[in-house]
Amino acid sequence: ADPIAQAYAGHQFGQFSKHLGDGRALLLGELIDCHGQRRDIAFKGSGRTPFSRNGDGKAAVGPMLREALIGESMHAMGIATTRALAVVATGEYVYRKMALPGAVLTRVAASHVRFGTFEFFAARGAHGHVKQLADYCIARHYPELVDSAERYVEFLRAVIGRQAALIAQWMGVGFIHGVMNTDNMSIAGETIDYGPCAFMEAYDAKAVFSSIDEQGRYSYENQPHIAQWNLARLAEALLPLLSDNEQSAFAVASELIESFSGIYSAHWLTVMRAKLGLNAQFDHAADAALVNEWLLLLQTNQVDFTGSWRKLADAAEGDLSALRDMFTNQVALNAWLIKWQARCTSEDGEDGEDSAIVSNEALATGSPTPESYQGLSRAERMRKVNPLFIPRNHRVEEALAAASDHDKLEPFNQLMSALRNPYAADEDLMRFAESAPSNFTASYHTFCGT
Repeated sequence: ADPIAQAYAGHQFGQFSKHLGDGRALLLGELIDCHGQRRDIAFKGSGRTPFSRNGDGKAAVGPMLREALIGESMHAMGIATTRALAVVATGEYVYRKMALPGAVLTRVAASHVRFGTFEFFAARGAHGHVKQLADYCIARHYPELVDSAERYVEFLRAVIGRQAALIAQWMGVGFIHGVMNTDNMSIAGETIDYGPCAFMEAYDAKAVFSSIDEQGRYSYENQPHIAQWNLARLAEALLPLLSDNEQSAFAVASELIESFSGIYSAHWLTVMRAKLGLNAQFDHAADAALVNEWLLLLQTNQVDFTGSWRKLADAAEGDLSALRDMFTNQVALNAWLIKWQARCTSEDGEDGEDSAIVSNEALATGSPTPESYQGLSRAERMRKVNPLFIPRNHRVEEALAAASDHDKLEPFNQLMSALRNPYAADEDLMRFAESAPSNFTASYHTFCGT
């Protein structure tokens, strides 16, 4: 191996830093995997690099195990992500607010090139290097564009598409990255850099868990807007490649960046329709309104985000009891369920297999009415896209504390077992599906670990 620490710049909380780079990461090299795909193998937490500034370049057991848990959970849910090949204890302590046992993460990624890598060269006027980097990324990650006459325009368009799809998936599972700086955005469209990330408990569009995000810049609801903002910074770095004419380059970049909203909305609605057990051939605006009404219900009733979708699948089998127990406003819930049922009937037909979601009697009483229900396939589809197990914050902290403070990995291994099979109900693991206590969530903050 010929290890290297990579240089990059980045906009951190909106402010540009010209000189960042891998402060505690080391790229060991590349491998071709069993599927013929090229993968980066990198260390995280192995010590100081030329970019460590005043840091020690090391990492603690807890944050590295967090990255392993969250990354494997995302992968199991089909969300593009870097992954943890290993977390190895070093046997020495690292010092943050206190002495913590050290560890090194071995990370596998499609690429470690970031939006900020392009910014690094663009900020120095090294446009030849920007072109060289773009050509490399196209060949590696977007090979279908190599022979395109407008490959740099198409490259930006493709990156926008991948980011839109990725953020829509984040939103679908309630994931909050926590630190969406441009140096934490992968050019390959993978989720990277699991620092102060977390998953929502009770639905809150403004949810923030990162201790350093005091203004809510990277809140749950802001993630699509920040992705678009970050893509605009990438577009600025690519401007000289988009056209020889500065005005034309700016016009092309602006049009592509403005297209993000529509592309993202389409991906988001696809995700949400699947979660509701719906098909995609109906009115976009009406379906978006149905989803937003559901989310507003969750917000006003402070309902658990992940659990509500699973209970909605039960309702698709005619059993509303568990869903009802989650809501304080039964009238509003009933009104929405009637709209949902009408939407399902409109795509299935009156005599379709999935047409009867819940009967009027069930709406009134909350009791199961299996004799009136023909929609098992819809419920099954919903359970295949709505996870039962996510990295619940209190369970993550329990697992990390046991490993870090007591050198016990059993809680970590049990939680990992649940997260690797997020859709399957395992009676021995059901405690990992339970919501965190409200008092825990109210005071919960996550930290970067550097």
